[in-house]
Amino acid sequence: MDTGKQLTGTLAVAVFTAALGSLQYGYSLGVINAPQKVIERHYARSLGVFSERAADLSFNSTEPPEEEQHPSVVVYWSLSVAIFSIGGMLSSFMVGFVGDLKGRIKGMMMINVLAVAAGLLMLLCRMWKPYIMVISGRAVMGFYCGLTCGLVPMYIGEIAPKAYRGALGTLHQLAIVAGILLSQVIGLDFVLGNEDRWPLLLGLSGAPAVLQCLLLPFCPESPRYLYIILGKEEEARKSLSRLKGPYDATPDIEEMRREKEEADKEPRVSILSLICSTVYRRQLFVALMMHLSQQLSGINAIFYYSTSIFERAGVSQPVYATIGVGVINTIFTLVSVALVDRAGRRTLTLAGLGGMCICAIAMTVGLKLLNTYSWMSYVSMAAIFLFVSFFEIGPGPIPWFIVAELFSQGPRPAAIAIAGCCNWTSNFIIAMTFPYIQAWMDSYVFILFAVLLLGFTIFIYLRVPETKGKTFEEIAAEFQKGRRTHKDINELQQLKASTDA
Repeated sequence: MDTGKQLTGTLAVAVFTAALGSLQYGYSLGVINAPQKVIERHYARSLGVFSERAADLSFNSTEPPEEEQHPSVVVYWSLSVAIFSIGGMLSSFMVGFVGDLKGRIKGMMMINVLAVAAGLLMLLCRMWKPYIMVISGRAVMGFYCGLTCGLVPMYIGEIAPKAYRGALGTLHQLAIVAGILLSQVIGLDFVLGNEDRWPLLLGLSGAPAVLQCLLLPFCPESPRYLYIILGKEEEARKSLSRLKGPYDATPDIEEMRREKEEADKEPRVSILSLICSTVYRRQLFVALMMHLSQQLSGINAIFYYSTSIFERAGVSQPVYATIGVGVINTIFTLVSVALVDRAGRRTLTLAGLGGMCICAIAMTVGLKLLNTYSWMSYVSMAAIFLFVSFFEIGPGPIPWFIVAELFSQGPRPAAIAIAGCCNWTSNFIIAMTFPYIQAWMDSYVFILFAVLLLGFTIFIYLRVPETKGKTFEEIAAEFQKGRRTHKDINELQQLKASTDA
């Protein structure tokens, strides 16, 4: 019986193990928000600008104490948040190098050293200057997450059977939102987000790396890496039979052989060559636009704004409503896992972006008329929950794994690195500029996102092909259709000559 299309226990363990890296990324994204005030007080004490009397006076006041607004505390706090993105931007360029150096499995194993080191720096931060220890830990963790955000989708994309590639690829995003939700729950004041336990809360971000190290030796290496990069056909066959059970691996080996022949014809493309190349320009432009549509959709603004909207709507504990948004986030990522291989990547991305555009307009109307009609607060709340739902159906998970589908083996690592850097950079820019844009545009800020979302929807409708159920070969051919000119072939030969040299 052909079990090549069935999900096996080994495949499940391999995908789960890889996704622990994504869980760690989600946890690190969310963990810093809950204990902000507690950490700022520790920074102020360490910097010598903390006054116990001011803290007591401010306990019953809505205004933050003076030392929490002290320029040094503000700078160090902002740096604690932003340094994470800077670490990710720097390391995202190294994804291809780390993935090819010793393989996907050993690559993930090696970088776990960074995650454990980062966790220890934050766990032990009270032993020295907390602000320096936390900022160092966040920088190292960001560097780790930049690598894991490339390696996890790359590995899952390469081991997943064609029929389940979308669903398994979406698990990267599911693990991220589960990590964010986990950090929100254990970051509550009565759990770990308090004066005594906050270093443990931050230090736990390194815990999934320890579990991943224990499980990685049981995971098969990517058959595509073994066959296409190393040329080890027998090992690739063994890996395939471990992943898919006892079945005739010949069709899969045949597909990889054709891809290897193509990869041998095309050079091992460096990041710079890929940026300059006209041959891959369409795929690269699509990959970058997919990642930009994720970050510039306004999703981070929603998380930023949600607590204040819930407060205005009369929710007595807005932090629980924000956790509610995290739960919706997770549920609708599961919906995407179920739908992505049936409805297709293009359809779900279009539905998600279009729905978010309508929700952004509804949110603007709700916020603008909040003082006139009290029931408009419920319109705003509903719009927030729907906005998050539409994001997780398509624009959230799909950009992470579609890049691996759009490129053949030669340019794939470089493309994942460039797309990852684009994602981290736009994330950093949004984080730094959103407060100023919000102050300038007030409630109309979501109209800006609605316009961007409309633009991305039109672009994806016109330019992005459906990749569901297609081989990597067929997807690459879709882009080259009718445009592989004599000039392109010459360029490929020149690239190959420069790589062979």
